[in-house]
Amino acid sequence: MLTALEKLVRIESPTEDLAACREVMDCASQIAHELLGTPAQIQEINGRPVFWWGSHTPDVIVLAHLDTVWPKGSFQPLWNVTGETATGPGIFDMKAGFIQALYAMVGIQGAVALVATSDEETGSATSKDFIKEISSRAKAVLILEASLNGKVKTGRKGTAMYQISIHGKASHAGLEPEKGINATVEMAHAILKVSSLENIDLGTTVVPTMLRAGNTTNTVPDLATLDIDVRSFSISELNRVDEQIRSLVSVNPLTRYEITGGFNRPPLETTSTMALYERAEKVAKTLGMSPLGHASVGGASDGNFAAATGVQVLDGLGAVGDGAHAAHEWIDITTLESRSAFLHALIEDILND
Repeated sequence: MLTALEKLVRIESPTEDLAACREVMDCASQIAHELLGTPAQIQEINGRPVFWWGSHTPDVIVLAHLDTVWPKGSFQPLWNVTGETATGPGIFDMKAGFIQALYAMVGIQGAVALVATSDEETGSATSKDFIKEISSRAKAVLILEASLNGKVKTGRKGTAMYQISIHGKASHAGLEPEKGINATVEMAHAILKVSSLENIDLGTTVVPTMLRAGNTTNTVPDLATLDIDVRSFSISELNRVDEQIRSLVSVNPLTRYEITGGFNRPPLETTSTMALYERAEKVAKTLGMSPLGHASVGGASDGNFAAATGVQVLDGLGAVGDGAHAAHEWIDITTLESRSAFLHALIEDILND
């Protein structure tokens, strides 16, 4: 398993590099061929590669992704094993989870498919409709995103992304500032309004992120833009924030607001996950494992899209480790076999209904 994982990690596959994503998919298909006797199909979905191994009409979908957030050369060393720990770009999120899933397919008989996309890290823009389509026909979708200290994930926040552009009027900042309409000043008001929309008690976050304004240091800015990251466990909260952002009113009536964006992923709610979680705990017990435990987290995944179709979902079945998207990204290599064996047993249990 470690040898196969090293092959995948050494092929750096940032989402934006389509050629690199195709290369890692080809490598994954070769590993599948060596391990399972047949290669995967590499499908083209809206111009991007998708790995598919198994049934064409699956009752159980094991869902992963093989793209990473790391630009080529940005994570060094590219591969390192020290004691019980392995590091590398995307090893925790989520190439180790994919390898665990691939090895879990050994000996499986039944309607199951292992699917891996290549644009999850940037919001699954090209694959989300595909994920919804295949999930709507399945009985269960198992997500191989990384675990939370070994715990599976039974809840995820839904996400929305917005951009506010404020249009003003340029003028010389020293000679005649009064003839300008300052987009930066107006954006300061907008930032305070947007920040006030959070609800800490309900776990709703509304975070202004990227801010850009002005052209030169001696010109009244005629344009300011702001990106906003919104997350909540509740669809009603996402709707509330959406309505408030779209109804922003300018303080300076001479400025003009342009608001784009909206919902990205719906929440993954516990109503979609707890039945599979309880089954998973029973399976773990039969294998002599300690209780898995479960948690709700702020990050979103393709499990959010799958759950929106009404199918039962369980997330966080992947690697044990830490540091997703961080310079210390690592996995515990001693857990690869046991987590894979557990996934195999869980799939068998679902198929045997």
